[in-house]
Formats: sequence, C-alpha cells, structure tokens
Amino acid sequence: MFRLARVLRGDRVSTDESSSCAMSDRGPDSHAEPAAPFDGLGPDEVLDALAVLGLEPDGTLLALNSYENRVYRTGLEAGAPRVLKFYRPGRWADEAIEEEHAFTAELAAAEIPVVAPEAHAGRTLHHHAGFRYAVFPLRGGHWPDLDAREDRIRVGRLIGRLHQVAARGIFAHRPQLDVNATGETARNLLLEGGFIAPGLEDAWEAVSADLLDLCHERWEAVSPRLQRTHGDLHRSNLLAREDVLHVVDLDDCMTAPAVQDLWMFLDGGADEQPGQLEALLEGYGTFASLDPSELALIEPLRALRMIHYSAWLAARWHDPAFPRAFPWFAEPRYWEEQVLALKEQLARVQQCG
Repeated sequence: MFRLARVLRGDRVSTDESSSCAMSDRGPDSHAEPAAPFDGLGPDEVLDALAVLGLEPDGTLLALNSYENRVYRTGLEAGAPRVLKFYRPGRWADEAIEEEHAFTAELAAAEIPVVAPEAHAGRTLHHHAGFRYAVFPLRGGHWPDLDAREDRIRVGRLIGRLHQVAARGIFAHRPQLDVNATGETARNLLLEGGFIAPGLEDAWEAVSADLLDLCHERWEAVSPRLQRTHGDLHRSNLLAREDVLHVVDLDDCMTAPAVQDLWMFLDGGADEQPGQLEALLEGYGTFASLDPSELALIEPLRALRMIHYSAWLAARWHDPAFPRAFPWFAEPRYWEEQVLALKEQLARVQQCG
C-alpha cells in the first residue's frame, strides 16, 4: 500500500546493552522462533499495520533502539505520531502479552505514569502480515539524573507506587524469576551450544557452577515473597519529562522478589552503593514495604543477570542483527573477561551472606 514510504533508519544499538537482557522463566530460547524472525517486516508492512487500525500514516518511519523486538516511530496524516512495537515471534504467547498490557493499564488507571498501549477496536494486541504488534502514544524525554540523593529517592517513590498497585494481583501467564529457570537454563544453553571460546570452557563451567550453587543457597535462605514486578527496571526504562518520571517497556514484567525492580539503580563502587540503596529505600518506603532479607539477593540477582546476558546473546545469535551488533561475543577476549567477571561476582555473593 505504501510503496513510497520515507524510512529514516535509526540506530538500534542500545546505550545500555545489558538492558536488553531480561530474565524469564523459560530462559533464552532460540528454538521457538524462525531463523530470521523479522524477515518480511518491511516499511510497507509497518505502515499497513497502522492503516488497518484506521490510523492514516504519512509515510515516515524512524526505527528506534531495540533488538528483542522491532520498534518504529510513525507519523500520521492527522494527529500525533505513534510508536509501533512488533513483538519477537515465538517469544511470548498472546496471553502473556495481553497480561502485560492489562498490567500496564492497571498501573495507568492508578495514575502511575506509564506508557500504556492504545486500544483500537477494543484490543491492544493486533496481528498483521504474520506479526503481532501494539500501538503506543509517543512520549519524549530523557534518562533521569541519578547524581543526587534526591534523584534516587524520587525513583524509589515511583517504584514504591508501582509495587503498591502490583501487590494487588498476580500474573497467570508471565514468567517467574528463580535460580533454576534464570541461571541454570542459561548456563546449560551456553555449555551445550558450544558458545564459549575454546580453552576457556572448563574455567567458565567451574566458576559458573560455583556461582549458581551459592545463588541457590542465598535464595533458599531468604525464601523471598514473590509479586508482580516490572522485571527489567533501570534508568534506560525511565523517561524524565516536565519533572515527571514515566515508566516504559514492561515487555519483561514478571513474578519476582520486589528487590528485582530496585537493585539495577545501584552503580559505582562498593563504597557508593550503600548510600544509593538507602536513598532508594527511603523513597520506596513512602508507598510500599520491602522485606529487609531481600537485600541479600542483590548480588545473586546481579550474578543471574550476568550469566543470562551471555545466554541471551547466544539464543539470539541466529538473528542477523545480533552478529552485526555484538561481534565481540564470538571472540575469546569476551569469554576471558567473563571468567574474570564471574570470579569477582562470586566473591561479592560470598560477602553478602
């Protein structure tokens, strides 16, 4: 329909690559999707997906930063631009995506500043040309500053408000975070798939085994209460605009300990993080309460994310976008650095016991 679409190619490389690595109950799965999952999704299909909903595109597209899905800013002949998100085939069941949308709508109804999908013809999840997609309002903004203590107090308040609503219900179709599903599945994929550089397999296998064994111990000792969470909440998934923080991208919402939505806002050295955490918890406590025992899971959760990130790259390696964007994943130096990083993380988890 729109053969003369003016396509503006945006850089999809995330400035925080780890933000693309969400942790799911299934682990990274490379078998549930086609080899080139987004083949057939061109400018015509994207613009037609708008038209079938009664939104008349003006022919302009801007590809936004995303690897897991495909996301486009689209102009309209009348009205504000929209953002179209095409979900990676084979990753989620329709029910899981719809539950994400319902959770986002629930948050929005409680006046939590989230970017929720629009409903068209009574639905938020749509199908076109073999792809599933959703339409979102365009929200501009920038990553929030986290330099001052008050910045993290503010973020903590927002997360507390989000969790206050999240605690009112449960997920039926979203994944659940635990050491087996998130860590062991990821580790097995890397070992069985032959992704680790030759000569480093034994070292990586040994340190990852020790690390996950210790994560199991910490998890069992805490026995955390699980609840609905954003699941992948960090600075890249917040937008600051006109003194309001908006939560974006609930694509990885999951059942997890509440601290999962807090720990990724800790950065810098070991001497800086206690003060950062104290500020986050001060803001969080305005609206929700956190079991103090969950703080012992911060370093285990960081360990799980480190292993899962490598497995996420491995599971997506068949997607042509990944070898182009992450060529270093196939180089021995990456795996040398991973062995060292996991050893350092093992020491951190030992210290938090």
